[in-house]
Amino acid sequence: MNGMSKLQLFFLNCKYLNKKLGIVPLMYGSLGLEYIVEKSLNADDIDILIPDVFLQEKWPEMRECLALDGYTLVDEHEHTFEKDGVYFSYASVENLEPFAGIGMDEIKRYDEQGAFFMLLSLQQYLKVYQTSIKDGYRVNERGKKDQEKIDFILAHLSSSNEMQ
Repeated sequence: MNGMSKLQLFFLNCKYLNKKLGIVPLMYGSLGLEYIVEKSLNADDIDILIPDVFLQEKWPEMRECLALDGYTLVDEHEHTFEKDGVYFSYASVENLEPFAGIGMDEIKRYDEQGAFFMLLSLQQYLKVYQTSIKDGYRVNERGKKDQEKIDFILAHLSSSNEMQ
């Protein structure tokens, strides 16, 4: 991993996607949650949501672009690449609305030292995990971890509200 944190690796990937493909990705999964709460949750990979067109019509261009930057495709169905021992999985940002009721216009955009990205709020993360825990695959494979994230978010929201 070259001593870089997953967050640093996300920002490198983000800047690359910004520059080469004009994509403003959404930092998703545990890494995005870590970024919001400023606490390590030991994210085991980097989940990134991007416009669906890059996973469909422009998938060959996306694959080639990432390959040129040293990413190796490890699971085409899941759109997962590996670079320096870290897995990067891409999914459609447009799926957030039908999945968890989060519209694109509700998602905040950020600029972190020239890396343009989107990030869900804690309340939006809560919606995602509350919906995820009902999903068949995730109930069996990730149910306990998802419930732990829900409990963590609720505790964080509660303590945030108490401070205000």
